[in-house]
Amino acid sequence: MPPETSIGPDTPIAPDFGQQVRRAVIWRSGSQIAGQIIAWGSTFLVIRILTPEDYGLFALTQVMLMLFTLLNGYGLASAAIQRDKVSRHELRQIFGLMLLLNGALALAQTLCAPLAAAYYRQPMVADLLRVQSLIYLTIPFSALAYAQLARSMEFQRQAQVNLVSALIGASVALGGALAGWGVWALVWAPIAMFAARALGLTIAARSWMWPSFDFRGAGSIARYGGLMAVGQLFGFVQSQADILVAGRWFDAHLVGIYTTALLLTQIFNNKVVPPLNEVAFAAYARMQNDRLALTAGFTRSTRAIMVAAMPFFFGLAAVAEPLVLTLLGEKWREIVPLLLPLALAMPFWTLFTLLRPATDALGRPGIASGNAAAGALLMPVVFLAGAQWGIIGIAWAWMVAYPLLLGFAAVRSLPIIGIGSIALLRAVAPPVLAAAVMAAAVMLVDRMLPAMPQALRLGVLVATGGPIYCLWLFLFARETVRDLIALVRGRRMPTDAEVAV
Repeated sequence: MPPETSIGPDTPIAPDFGQQVRRAVIWRSGSQIAGQIIAWGSTFLVIRILTPEDYGLFALTQVMLMLFTLLNGYGLASAAIQRDKVSRHELRQIFGLMLLLNGALALAQTLCAPLAAAYYRQPMVADLLRVQSLIYLTIPFSALAYAQLARSMEFQRQAQVNLVSALIGASVALGGALAGWGVWALVWAPIAMFAARALGLTIAARSWMWPSFDFRGAGSIARYGGLMAVGQLFGFVQSQADILVAGRWFDAHLVGIYTTALLLTQIFNNKVVPPLNEVAFAAYARMQNDRLALTAGFTRSTRAIMVAAMPFFFGLAAVAEPLVLTLLGEKWREIVPLLLPLALAMPFWTLFTLLRPATDALGRPGIASGNAAAGALLMPVVFLAGAQWGIIGIAWAWMVAYPLLLGFAAVRSLPIIGIGSIALLRAVAPPVLAAAVMAAAVMLVDRMLPAMPQALRLGVLVATGGPIYCLWLFLFARETVRDLIALVRGRRMPTDAEVAV
């Protein structure tokens, strides 16, 4: 690559930038959807083979893994994307820092594994964590290549690699489950996926370089990455507080029931939103000197995501029983009552996660760090209180905590982004109302149905809900529909003179 990349503070946004963002979204989200079709086809088969205890043990390992993953230096890669210019020497410095960080994390997880096993009173957790430490050794290679591809908005190559690595991970998970590996199938699958992704991205980005361990002059990159890491650390406490509480209070079976319910309700937020946020962060970083365009882009992208998210969340709550019994089987019936509170809480979480890319891209990672710090204080208290009512109390605690957390984050973030709370509510209200009408109609139809096989019942309810949602939007939210059609067709991004905030 050339010594310097060339996006500077005075470089105007290219006229075809909107098309470039659109292509990035299509490739990144399209590959994610294709990858998830593969992964979830495998996942549902694996769930039917393995037991709740297997998933409970695996979930207990994820707390430490996610904690250390937050310290893996990915914020340094984000700094390379956010900066106007970055030299090859700075990229080598980032590579060197990440090699040191992730080597230390692999060692630390190996040494701390017995402590986690003792906390959960599950000796096998230590063995699982030791093997999972291999994941850290792949991170420096994938992060460096990802930063280079994201700076140039080359999400097509990244999408192709993600699709292949998802296929490899799904194959290992399903093959391991069929071979009788038990929980080890869940452990080796992500290791295979991360290794394949690191190799593929390195080849796609041609990011062959020697690391530099001379860190003079890297202070600004380290500070930006450090602020992001602090925010992610608080985010870890916020997102894993439920597992920390449930893993201590309940046995592996109940933890497996809860985490699998969470897995179903978080499919959209964990699988669809992150790749869109990756594109959004890169795009917002390019628009950081055109605040009106960024504000308009944030509003449109948030509205589009909520149009896709709301029927998923409310529909999941409406068809919980036939969905679980059809996809997972009778042994997972205990999941059903947990899905309602979790699904109702997810829209608040979705909006909360959409705030961070915009504030980070504007060079204000401290905003998201403060929001995450508030969550780190609030969530453990709420989940501890909820645990008094059993595992169902943990699920309902989400409905208490996330509306409060979103309100706090919105007050701090929206003025930075340049949008008022009323404007944001107007943007998301149409899909919320349409999804609520859809869910009510589906539940009414469900009450009227005669006894039938669960798969047929599920099919009837889905066939009822989809048209109702679309019809409501068409009749009562035509502005939203027109904007979405324009977005899909690739209408160019608005200029300063065209944007009205």
